[in-house]
Amino acid sequence: MINWLIHKFIKDFDNLKNPSVHTAYGKLSSTVGICCNFVLFLGKITIGLFTGSVSITADAVNNLSDASSSIISLLGFKMASKPADSEHPYGHGRYEYLSGLMVSVLIMVIGVNLLQGSFQKLLHPTLVEFTWITVLILLLSILVKLWMAHFNKRIGNLIQSQTLLATAADSRNDVISTAAVLTAAVISHFAKIELDGWMGFGVACFILYSGFGLIKDTLNPLLGGAPNPALVEQVKEKVLEYPGVLGTHDLMIHDYGPGRQFASVHVEMAAEADVLESHDVIDNIERDFLQQLGLHLIVHYDPIITESSAANDIRIWISEHVQQINPQFSIHDLRIVPGVTHTNVIFDCVVPMDCNVKEAELKEQINRMVAESYPDYCCVITIDRNYAAFPH
Repeated sequence: MINWLIHKFIKDFDNLKNPSVHTAYGKLSSTVGICCNFVLFLGKITIGLFTGSVSITADAVNNLSDASSSIISLLGFKMASKPADSEHPYGHGRYEYLSGLMVSVLIMVIGVNLLQGSFQKLLHPTLVEFTWITVLILLLSILVKLWMAHFNKRIGNLIQSQTLLATAADSRNDVISTAAVLTAAVISHFAKIELDGWMGFGVACFILYSGFGLIKDTLNPLLGGAPNPALVEQVKEKVLEYPGVLGTHDLMIHDYGPGRQFASVHVEMAAEADVLESHDVIDNIERDFLQQLGLHLIVHYDPIITESSAANDIRIWISEHVQQINPQFSIHDLRIVPGVTHTNVIFDCVVPMDCNVKEAELKEQINRMVAESYPDYCCVITIDRNYAAFPH
């Protein structure tokens, strides 16, 4: 079914790096969500009003909010597909994140209203009429939502869309909440225990919890969250495959929406090598990343003296001992400047963003450590922050 929908409604569906294909996938998912959720809403609201069940009515309103969310997502994908202009040179891709945030806020508002209605039902309980048609509709709803969760998760992973992955998680949560409503209806009928108000209360709390999680997920890329560790590792491994590249560091990735990522990275290459050849390798790296990964990568060239055994020895020694302080620490851009009374060893030390050690204390610790083995060496250290948790 999913393959049929993709092949039927998305042209050039295999070209996932094409922004228009990304948008087409998003529109397909949103349209399917609107249709399915609206049908579920009509069925549940009819049963809920007929039986007087606040929990079924709450579940119906939840489906209506999901349909509204899909409409917002559809608009978000459409607006995100607008081409770059003079005022937005990086494109409009973050509209997709904003639409996800609006969906999350809408879910929270619905959850608060349902919580209030359920609380009133707990204070003033009323009899809920049980019918087998209610059971049938709720069972069908569970099956539809299971399929929707699988559908959105598959497409979300395919186009790497946080909005669709959040929609998939929401559909999965709906399965749980609808199953809870069904359980309450059956138990209340056969055990003669009124659980409708309590179950409606529980569903509302679950919606609020889910909405809070979705807000957190959609805010993360808007606030400049850390890049995907898998992408970070992929960049590292791919860069190191190129001839002449000795090391890499200082990766920064900026996210302007799915498929619209810009990055910069430093690569270390032998200073003794031909400059034009090194520059040609850098050009190849930038071109290949854009063509193969769709990543706009800017590469900064760091020349490393490799013919000096003293420089190599001290670089290896300091790198190993710095990692003894913290395995996440690393060094780069090391150079030696001999003097009459002492020798300056100049380098950058990379520390993670959550490192609580004060810079002055860390510099003193490294200097003291080096002085014990190399009394004539004086370290000139620049503390560098690791914006991408990039392994050295």
